Amino acid sequence: MTGVAERLTAVRSRIEAACVRAGRAPESVVLVAVSKLQPASAVREAYEAGQRVFGENYVQELADKARSLEDLHDLRWHFIGHLQRNKAKDVVRVAHCVETLDSVRLAEALASRASERGRPLEVLLQVNVAREPQKAGCAPEAVPELVAAVRALDALRLRGLMTVPPASDDPDDARPHFRALRALAEAQGLPVLSMGMSADLEAAIEEGATVVRVGSAIFGRRG
Repeated sequence: MTGVAERLTAVRSRIEAACVRAGRAPESVVLVAVSKLQPASAVREAYEAGQRVFGENYVQELADKARSLEDLHDLRWHFIGHLQRNKAKDVVRVAHCVETLDSVRLAEALASRASERGRPLEVLLQVNVAREPQKAGCAPEAVPELVAAVRALDALRLRGLMTVPPASDDPDDARPHFRALRALAEAQGLPVLSMGMSADLEAAIEEGATVVRVGSAIFGRRG
């Protein structure tokens, strides 16, 4: 196996072990391999090792990689970076899911472009649970209103919530934020929770994550 394949196997083992501890089926967690600043060849290596869902943070990089890898017909792209409304067209053209929807105006821009392409776009709402001023995401108290607005847009399919907890050397520090996101999702009847990354994916799964976004543990240091 290549280095990417070996690391991917290790991450899958971590996910499975966390699911066992939480009394959950491993297939209840979707692994998004975060490939930002990695070459398309690294994505292809992970694909050959069985990975199908990849996450990108930058619009142009997403577009370029999607073009380079268009022969991989069952590859799925999640956009997980901050998104400006004027880039909605470029993202909707290739993304299967946008995880960082955080305003009504962005929702309307995405819906307009998704209507043009003729198929709905899956979205998650990014919630700034910790209220960190430097991070994107809507405030927790804004979730109900934003959920209602997105559900009113036929071209979008609202699946759940996403968050990025404060950076910490201790994965357990993220647990209160993961629990808060889960409570918000349950209150709105949303099944998908995207939370947990390379350092804290176990804690996230034990707190209910259905999606984990893992980059460095799969691809190594970014280029």
